[in-house]
Amino acid sequence: MSTGLQQWAPSPPPSSGPPMKTGRGRRSSPMTWRWRDRLALAAAWGAGIGLCLIAGAIVVYMGYRGIQYLRPSLLVQRPALSTSQSGTGGFLDPLIGTALLTVIGIVLAVPLAVGGAIWIAEYGRPTWLARVVESSIEMVAGTPDIVIALFGLSIFQLGLFAPFSFKASGGGVFGKSFIAAGAMMSLIALPPMFTATRDGLQAVPAHMREAAFALGKTRIATIRRVLLPSVRSNIATGVTLGISRIIGDTAIIVLLLGETLRLDPQGSVPGIGLLRGTGSTLTSYVYGNSPAGEGAAPQKAYAAAFVLLLFVLGLNLIVDRIGRSSADATGMTVAGAVV
Repeated sequence: MSTGLQQWAPSPPPSSGPPMKTGRGRRSSPMTWRWRDRLALAAAWGAGIGLCLIAGAIVVYMGYRGIQYLRPSLLVQRPALSTSQSGTGGFLDPLIGTALLTVIGIVLAVPLAVGGAIWIAEYGRPTWLARVVESSIEMVAGTPDIVIALFGLSIFQLGLFAPFSFKASGGGVFGKSFIAAGAMMSLIALPPMFTATRDGLQAVPAHMREAAFALGKTRIATIRRVLLPSVRSNIATGVTLGISRIIGDTAIIVLLLGETLRLDPQGSVPGIGLLRGTGSTLTSYVYGNSPAGEGAAPQKAYAAAFVLLLFVLGLNLIVDRIGRSSADATGMTVAGAVV
């Protein structure tokens, strides 16, 4: 018999089967689910595959028709009015108009979107004003493009904004110009940029800010050297979404830029006259020359649509590259980020 004290513990009950696997990696088979859960899983798979098929069909069809009709000469020839397709020229002017309008819209929207997102995520005071700003941006995001176009037309027809829009020889202000269209395009491009930047800033861990403050950095220096570099992929995604909305819009183009095939500068000052003038973009060119439009170049409309599609796909590749490079850089220390 032992003289020491022994701690008594109940013996475990005998196991009636093989040990059960535990841990986060354990998964149950869908065949053991209830039929409603299996039906929801099948619907999710079907929706995902269906979206992939639709996107693939668009790319394949437009690629087939675009390659079939696209010629290098179309990119350098100016469009012209003609009753035959051979005499309608190319779409150089709409291509330049698309690039010019995109630059104007992005240049106006990026500072507003990024600045507003920084203020909402990092300051947000007073609270009631922050709520008003977010509600206003959501309202702009839900406003139809044609309503924004009518608003811009009424604004730029005022005498105060006459220097920024097309003006007739008799003194009448038409309110149509690249500046007017670009300003309204910045409104439809602003919500996705703002949302992407704000969500990225709110997802940054708090310890990154605390570490920067511990190193003696001010709040504005922390925002500039730590937070903004860490959300550059979010900003790039927002910019891409904004560009996609700009180059894909037609209502604002028709009302605020006119339906002229060629660029029509106003004034003798280089650059300024082009911004104050009218013109067209690839979307208006495709709309006018499509089989349902009034133009006489449906094959060239397919070619222009293919160029537009290539532009969007190129933007997606750039954003994916930026996102990957940003993910590779997340392992660096906060001290290295703020130096």
